Amino acid sequence: MTQNTPDIFRPLCDLYDRMDQSWNKIAKEVDFQCSGCKDNCCKSLFFHHTHIEKNYFLYGFSFLAPDKKIQFHKKAKQYVEKTFSHQKAGESQKIMCPVNENGYCLLYQYRPMICRLHGLPHEICRPGFDPIKGPGCDAGQFDEKNHFFLDRTPFYQQMARMEITFRSNMNSPGKIKETIAQILLSQ
Repeated sequence: MTQNTPDIFRPLCDLYDRMDQSWNKIAKEVDFQCSGCKDNCCKSLFFHHTHIEKNYFLYGFSFLAPDKKIQFHKKAKQYVEKTFSHQKAGESQKIMCPVNENGYCLLYQYRPMICRLHGLPHEICRPGFDPIKGPGCDAGQFDEKNHFFLDRTPFYQQMARMEITFRSNMNSPGKIKETIAQILLSQ
């Protein structure tokens, strides 16, 4: 977060900082370093569901040079055409995220929650249900019996509270389910 970050995004930036700290702590404990792989998560079909993250991502996008914006819009359009006009629309076609350039996310600081939390073994705890556990990405050599889980629960809970407040303050009705490419094309 920078000094100039609008107040409306400050709680989100604080949450992102806590996510990054937790992710880094668990990654260190399981000796995992993301160095890219053939099944790169930047080629995954991730949907983003919060207006606050969408707006923060677009806020970050606004700082890019005009030629980069044009380039990323073009890549976003190609991504959407390939992903959603295919016979099995909505299935991952393993297309690189439109804001990834030469293996690096050019909006890394503004990336949404799922991009931040992906990769590590994780769990989500819902009251009255068994935890939902994810094994982590294929790049990690995670021992199923003795590994640490990144508990996503508190992050999801806080994000939900922030989203309610943001939607109320910004009069953003309805839910969203958009890829980064769709977010870029929405403006």
